[in-house]
Amino acid sequence: MEKTKRKFSTKEIVCMGMFCALAYAVMALSKLIPVSIAGFLNFDFKDFVIAICGFLFGPLPAIIVTVIVSLIEMITISSTGPIGLLMNVLSTCAFVVPAALFYRSKRKFSSAVVGLILGIVCMAIIMVLWNWLITPLYMGVPRETVVGMLLPVFLPFNLIKGAINAAITLLLYHPIVSALRKANLVPQSTSKAPKKKGLSLGVTLVSIFVIISLVLVVLAWTGII
Repeated sequence: MEKTKRKFSTKEIVCMGMFCALAYAVMALSKLIPVSIAGFLNFDFKDFVIAICGFLFGPLPAIIVTVIVSLIEMITISSTGPIGLLMNVLSTCAFVVPAALFYRSKRKFSSAVVGLILGIVCMAIIMVLWNWLITPLYMGVPRETVVGMLLPVFLPFNLIKGAINAAITLLLYHPIVSALRKANLVPQSTSKAPKKKGLSLGVTLVSIFVIISLVLVVLAWTGII
């Protein structure tokens, strides 16, 4: 039996290009944040853009956007070369692919939340493993030094990074999708269920609270406050 090849419509390609541009812009702005963990771990918030792309179009477009943005980052403003490219792709895909797959199974708010939580966990575990493998070679330090950083540094860093991206995803998903629907780039919702304004307000408030709380944690962790 022949496998059916995934074909993208013109609108999907246009949207993927828009998500690439937006993700790159967010990544570039993230570089301006004067906060780093252990002197070399910097927060990058492009993952929420790619997660929204994954929710809309599925995991494959999200992977394509991830690779394109990471490649452009490598040849423009990154100084970490192919290793940085590899780690960027692994980190983002580990976050967005589980979220997109789970949300695809049933498109409702609870599925989005569970999918994002799965993405946070997957990213944290995968990046701990890959930092154990790659960081000693990249930084030229003994593996024992990196092992001592896995739980106190790499694990909480990726959990916080994933949680902030997840909260921003929930906060901005509907405004971005609504804008794309007004531009007729994505189909209108077929759901006939009435909108629940209380739920939207609750999601907004919780998302903002999570973002502010995690930002304060990072500032306290780095000694800024």
